[in-house]
Amino acid sequence: MSKKIKKQHLIIGDLQGCYDDLLRMLEKSNFQPQHDKLWLAGDIVNRGPQSLQCLRFAYQNRKWCKIVLGNHDLHLIATAHQIRKPGRKDTLDEILQAKDGEKLINWLRHQPLLRQSKKKNLIMVHAGIYPLWSIKKAKKMAKQAEAVLQSENHDEFLRVMYGNQPDYWPKKGEKKLQGYERTRFIINSFTRMRYLDTKYRMDMNDNGAPGTQKAGLIPWFELINKKLQKKTIIFGHWSTLRKNQFKNLYALDSGCVWGNKLTALCIKGKKHKLISLNCKGQLKPGEA
Repeated sequence: MSKKIKKQHLIIGDLQGCYDDLLRMLEKSNFQPQHDKLWLAGDIVNRGPQSLQCLRFAYQNRKWCKIVLGNHDLHLIATAHQIRKPGRKDTLDEILQAKDGEKLINWLRHQPLLRQSKKKNLIMVHAGIYPLWSIKKAKKMAKQAEAVLQSENHDEFLRVMYGNQPDYWPKKGEKKLQGYERTRFIINSFTRMRYLDTKYRMDMNDNGAPGTQKAGLIPWFELINKKLQKKTIIFGHWSTLRKNQFKNLYALDSGCVWGNKLTALCIKGKKHKLISLNCKGQLKPGEA
């Protein structure tokens, strides 16, 4: 009898245009696309040297490679629509000038903010899940924001997408957020959030490691409710965390683009294993 193949579910942190490192990780993990699954935790592009290759890889292998949107991916979309000016450290020109660039960016715009595998009890987002939301609520909020991004009027929202306000999700009985302010809060939660204060207001300015933040700020994952604590939650975005696991949460952005590591979580059956490899990097710490 032939030995049963152990399928793996591989989740990789922020690539940010580091395509060669992605290929090295697939080789190191012995990834087999014919039966394995690959998830990428957002920020597929920007700051690294091979953003076009990373985006093409995700698109061309979309049957078995699944992603969520990160803040740099949204920046590419806004830049392509001439709503956001290119940043000095951006590495998006190759995508913007590519013959298939428009097709790739349109596909990117239709990707989710939250991805779930009920079979694996697994949830992936780019930055985090607002602590006062249940999984049911988070999925509903993600769908609402995705519908705006994927609509014919998405340009209208992209023009007002950026901003740190509102920073608070109203509690029951308080006036609800409406319109584009609501959508902006949802997208900030999923793609930019790191710290909140004790009243659950998001702080978008402090991005250092826990222990270096201003008094009164708490990492979002220390505030999550009991139901979220029972899920395996995977996120990226926070490259200064210096730690990859916080109980049931896995933080996979290890700063590959600035010469630290590329980190992945390999799930086989009930076994969870973190894998990392050293990266040459393109930036100095803090520039990404």
